[in-house]
Amino acid sequence: MCKKKDPNKKGFFGEFKDFITRGNVIDMAVGVIIGGAFTAIVTALTSGILQPLINYLIGLILGDASLETCRTILGNVYGMDGKVYASLAVMPVDVMVDWTKTNFIDWGAFISAIINFLLVALILFLIIKAINRVHEAGQKAKEKVEAKVKKSEKAEEAEEPKEEKAE
Repeated sequence: MCKKKDPNKKGFFGEFKDFITRGNVIDMAVGVIIGGAFTAIVTALTSGILQPLINYLIGLILGDASLETCRTILGNVYGMDGKVYASLAVMPVDVMVDWTKTNFIDWGAFISAIINFLLVALILFLIIKAINRVHEAGQKAKEKVEAKVKKSEKAEEAEEPKEEKAE
C-alpha cells in the first residue's frame, strides 16, 4: 500500500524555501553584496588615492625611496642577466633585480597593509558614526512626535469629560 504524504511535512525543498525566504537570510545576503561593493570603494580610495599620497610623502622625507622599495634582501641577489650577486652593492647599475628568484623581506608591503588597514578602519568608523548620528536624530524626532501625540491625546481626554458635564 502507498503511504499518503503528510500535508504538515514539507520535505527538503519546502524546508529550504522556508529557510531562504526568512527575512534575516535575505538581509544577510543583501549585507554581503553591499559589503563587497563597499569594500571595492574603500579599497579604491585607499590604494588609488591615499596610499600614493603617503608614498609621495615618504619619498619626500626619505629621499627617492617609497614603501615599494623598503626591502631586506636575505642572501644572494639574482639579476635579470642570469647572474648571482653577493649584494645589491656589487650588482651593476644597469642590471635589474629578479625579485621572483631573490629571497627578501618586503617591509614596504607589510607597512602598506598596516596603513591600508588603519585607513579602512578610519573610513568605516566615520561612516558608522555618521549613520549613528542620522539614526539618533531619527529617534529623537520620533520621540518628539510621539510626545506631541500623547500630549494632544491627553488634552482631548481632558476636554471630553467637561463636555459630558455640560450636558
